[in-house]
Amino acid sequence: MNKHKLPKAGTCELAPSILSADFANLASEIAQVTALGIRVIHLDVMDGHFVPNITFGPPAVKWIRKCTDAVLDTHLMITNPEKYAPEFIKAGSDHITFHIETVENPADFIKVLRDQGVTVGVTLNPETPVETIENVASLCDMVLVMTVHPGFGGQSFIDEAAQKCIRVREIVGRDIRIEVDGGIDMETIATARDYGADTFVAGNAIFGKENRSQAVSQLQTALRQ
Repeated sequence: MNKHKLPKAGTCELAPSILSADFANLASEIAQVTALGIRVIHLDVMDGHFVPNITFGPPAVKWIRKCTDAVLDTHLMITNPEKYAPEFIKAGSDHITFHIETVENPADFIKVLRDQGVTVGVTLNPETPVETIENVASLCDMVLVMTVHPGFGGQSFIDEAAQKCIRVREIVGRDIRIEVDGGIDMETIATARDYGADTFVAGNAIFGKENRSQAVSQLQTALRQ
């Protein structure tokens, strides 16, 4: 079992996405943000099939695991997560999030993942109705609400998609995290928080800035306002 656990609900957490980091200096990039108190690192895994982009697989996660004690929040934007999730867990992923469209029996898959020692999340794409996860959301540790169309970083925040957090929060209560991913910056992070989110994936808003300390501080300040 992995020892790094997703923080319990009740705190606001930034989850920098390495999709926007310098892969040639990834250990240093991650170290910079964890030194600032970041506890969760977001890993965007894409297969070029479920989403129109390809990123990395378990070998990259294995090396990332060696260079940080942060929670590795692994978002599987892939067609067959049941086949590949065990390899990501073996490589060091602490949390696995899958898309509801990709699994025939999500409740069974959630149990399989839990039995392998990880926390679990389910994802809503911008077009996916909240009703599709209503029966399984309470079985998860986190619900991920995509606030852009998955596949590429640097897209603009979709407010209508973010508003799904309101209904998700009604379903899951206060003990399950709601994560938002896409277009999160100083202008949008408080909006997502007000809709009910407590976990904020930020790529360009952190790794796209030269001064990482300032970027993290500004986002945290925006959350407190």
